[in-house]
Amino acid sequence: MTQAFRFCPQCAAPLTLITQTEDSGDKERLRCGACDYTHWNNPIPVLAAVIEYQGKVLLAQNAAWPGKMFALITGFMEAGETPQGGMAREIMEETNLSTSALNLIGVYDFQRMNQLIVAYHAVCHGEVKLSPELVDYRLFALDEVKCWRAGTGQALADWLRSRGHEPQFVEFPRRV
Repeated sequence: MTQAFRFCPQCAAPLTLITQTEDSGDKERLRCGACDYTHWNNPIPVLAAVIEYQGKVLLAQNAAWPGKMFALITGFMEAGETPQGGMAREIMEETNLSTSALNLIGVYDFQRMNQLIVAYHAVCHGEVKLSPELVDYRLFALDEVKCWRAGTGQALADWLRSRGHEPQFVEFPRRV
């Protein structure tokens, strides 16, 4: 997914697709003809957590999502924090849970959203109190969890495999 930048953030001139030779060859990017600004459109790092809570997996429903899809807790790093610190903060902000263990599951591309997902397994404790960003949560036994075939769903599937469970996948209709 390409970000919808239309104007230069430095001088406000319109950005246009311009091909220039870079280290890896010719590359078309949004560029400013007035001040030579280049919009690199690099993937955005996103943090995600498979939360283990009371011996089950906690999945949450985002208020902005249509339907009743439940997924991992995700968020963005803040300047000056580590990925682990950012993930623990996001878990606390969105669920009110404290994190006693945080281990890397892996790094996953999610090209449709131009994101790079850094996924962790988090062991959490406390009382769940959802932020306004989330509308509901559910706890799932490992053999009840359904994964999805993109981004954070792949992280969840890898974590289930590491626990000796073959993941089950839910299929969504393809977007046209």
